[in-house]
Amino acid sequence: MFQKVVEEERIERVPVLEVLKRQPKPVALTAILRLPEQAPGYLFGAWVFTYATQTLGFSRNFVLIAVLVQAVAAFIWVVCCGTLSDYVGRKRMYMIGCVTMGIFGFVYFALLNTKVPGLVFLGIVVSGMAVMTLYGPEAALIAESFTPRLRYSGTSLGYQLASVIAGGPAPFIATALFATFASSLPIALYILGCAIIGIIATALLTDYTNKDISEEYDRAQVAQPARGTAD
Repeated sequence: MFQKVVEEERIERVPVLEVLKRQPKPVALTAILRLPEQAPGYLFGAWVFTYATQTLGFSRNFVLIAVLVQAVAAFIWVVCCGTLSDYVGRKRMYMIGCVTMGIFGFVYFALLNTKVPGLVFLGIVVSGMAVMTLYGPEAALIAESFTPRLRYSGTSLGYQLASVIAGGPAPFIATALFATFASSLPIALYILGCAIIGIIATALLTDYTNKDISEEYDRAQVAQPARGTAD
């Protein structure tokens, strides 16, 4: 598709500005929809070291091994979820992931707070799979939201803006919540809030699963009324 854009001389000189001008909605929505994937992802993969060692009293090696196993399980599961999105649809699969994440936040801390090594280990490992349920369909969902000549820039903007609003602040927010309330429940509620926002943002996107994404979207939008008039 990118090669076709080159051959037809449809390359934008300043694609970042053009995508912000022509497709600001997908840029904003793709950044926001990553909240339930990236915010918990930073908590489950990084912040957990602080919580599990300083609050629960586990050794750093124990947590490290659990996170390594988490990565292997997630590596396998992300392929399954990406493949499933081809059949059930990107939006539907991502929304399933959002619901799963919203519920899992409470399950996660329930497992960790038992302080039982086996259950804590299980919670850490499964948390990666919860994230990958979202991450699997996410790349295609975001990329397909942008017209071909602006796809790379639009995808990059939406994807990286999420690091500013979701991933980066998450460990600080979790630390502040725990310091204020001395409980993991507010953190689970924070994850639930991210999931709800993710569902709303995803619902507002157009689902292009198994549709032709090679043609310019704005060109198709112009052509559609013309066909209707002719009919």
